[in-house]
Amino acid sequence: MEIEVKDNPAQHRFETTIEGHTSVIEYKLRPGVMTVLHTEVPKELEGRGIAGTMTKYTLEHIAANSLQLVPLCPYMRAYLKKHPEYQYLVKDNAGESV
Repeated sequence: MEIEVKDNPAQHRFETTIEGHTSVIEYKLRPGVMTVLHTEVPKELEGRGIAGTMTKYTLEHIAANSLQLVPLCPYMRAYLKKHPEYQYLVKDNAGESV
């Protein structure tokens, strides 16, 4: 299944809609820094790798736009532990280590 993720800057989130259900990664953006707040996948879509695909898209977006990441979202923090290749994006003074 191909997942098309889009940035929706007006609502401060990345999103994808599958089978009429929308999954989101909410963020706050300030100059040079994206704070990822929350990842949500509807129960109807769980277990399909959607959150992982969206998280990778988000991290690639952050890298491509030379932003730093503050990962407040528990899912994002767990993903970063499994994918240390994105650790360089984490803002140094973001609090506790990821």
